[in-house]
Amino acid sequence: MSNTPEPTPPGSNPGTTRIVAGETSKPKRRRTLEIGIAVGLVLLIGAGAAVASVVAKNNETQAAAATTPAAELKLGYFGNVTHAPALVGVSKGIIAGKLGSTKLTTQIFNAGPAAVEALNAGAIDAAYLGPNPAINSFVQSKGASISIIAGAASGGAQLVVKPGINTAADLKGKTLASPQLGGTQDVALRAWLGKQGLKTNPNGGGDVAINPTDNAQTLKLFQDGKLDGAWLPEPWASRLVLQAGGKVLVDEKDLWDKGQFPTTILIVSKKFAAEHPQTVTALLQGHEASVNWLNSASAADKATAINAALKATAGSTLPADVIDRSLKNITFTVDPLAGTYKKLLQDGVDAGITKPADINGIFDLRALNSVTGQKTSAAGLGQD
Repeated sequence: MSNTPEPTPPGSNPGTTRIVAGETSKPKRRRTLEIGIAVGLVLLIGAGAAVASVVAKNNETQAAAATTPAAELKLGYFGNVTHAPALVGVSKGIIAGKLGSTKLTTQIFNAGPAAVEALNAGAIDAAYLGPNPAINSFVQSKGASISIIAGAASGGAQLVVKPGINTAADLKGKTLASPQLGGTQDVALRAWLGKQGLKTNPNGGGDVAINPTDNAQTLKLFQDGKLDGAWLPEPWASRLVLQAGGKVLVDEKDLWDKGQFPTTILIVSKKFAAEHPQTVTALLQGHEASVNWLNSASAADKATAINAALKATAGSTLPADVIDRSLKNITFTVDPLAGTYKKLLQDGVDAGITKPADINGIFDLRALNSVTGQKTSAAGLGQD
C-alpha cells in the first residue's frame, strides 16, 4: 500500500496546471454539438487506432522511452462528487506528489464522450469517466484506444423527475435530460426506458425525448419547469431533489446485483501506457491514496475537501445537505467491478449507442494490483 503525502492547501499545488473545458453550450446549438461530438469521436477513435498501430511497430522505441517517466501527464475528470478521488487527489496534491518530477496538467469535462474524444486526439493521456464511453471507444477502435486501469466510484446515479410523475408510463411524451449523448447516464436512461416499453432514439425522438444537456443547465431548466426529469450522477441528482423539488423515480443501484455498478473509472491511452508505464504506476499510486483518504476521512473533512476542489474547478461550492446526500449514495473503490461490463455493453447496444462486440482486453489491472498488493479481477476481460 502507498502512503498518502501531507495535504497541501487547495490552490497551492505547484505541480498542477488546471484547464477548464466543456463549459455550458448555448441551448440552440446543443443538438448540433452533440451530433458533432459523436461524429468527431468516431473519427478520432480511428486516428487513435492508427496511432496504436504505429506504436505496436516501434517496440524498441517504446522500450527506451519506458525507462524514464513522462515529462507531463494530462489528466481529465469531471466536477462531480462521483469524481471525488480526482477532485481531492488533485487539490490536495496527492496525485502530483506520487508523480514526482512529472508535471500534472488537468482538464475538466462535463461528460465521458468529450473526455474520450480529447484522449483520442492526444489532448489528455488519462481520464476519470463513466464506463460506457470507455466501452464505446474500445469497441470502435477494435481495442486500440484505451485500457481501463482502475475503478473510482460505485453508485450515485438517479432518475429524478417532477413530483407528478409516478411510473414509467407517466414519462410517455415527456422530455428528459442526460449529461451527454453516449455517456454512462445517457445509456442507463435509454436502456431502462426501453425495458419499460418506451422507445427513444439518439436524435431526440421516440416515446420520450432525451435532450443531452450540461448538468448545470439541466438544473436550471428543471427549476424553470422546462424539463420533466433527468438521469444524473451526484451531486446533480441531489441538487434536483433538494434545490428543485424533484423526486427519485429510479435509483440505479436498485437495477444491479447487490446495488453495485461502476459510476466512475480510470482509463489511460494505450499509447501513453506503452511509452510511460512508470508514470501510469505513479498515477495509480496517487489514485489509490486518494481513494484511501476518502474512505478514512470524516464526513466533515470529505465535504470540506470536495468543496475546496469544486471551488477551484467550478468557482462555487455545494450546500452541506447536497454533499451529505451525495456521499451517502456513493462508494469509493479502486475496483472497476469488471463483472458488470457485459451488461453495460448490452445496455449500450440496446440504447443504440454501441455495436455488439467482444470487449476482451479492455482491462489492464496489472499495475493496479502491483500497487495495492491485492488481486482485483478483470473478470476474464483483460489482464490482472
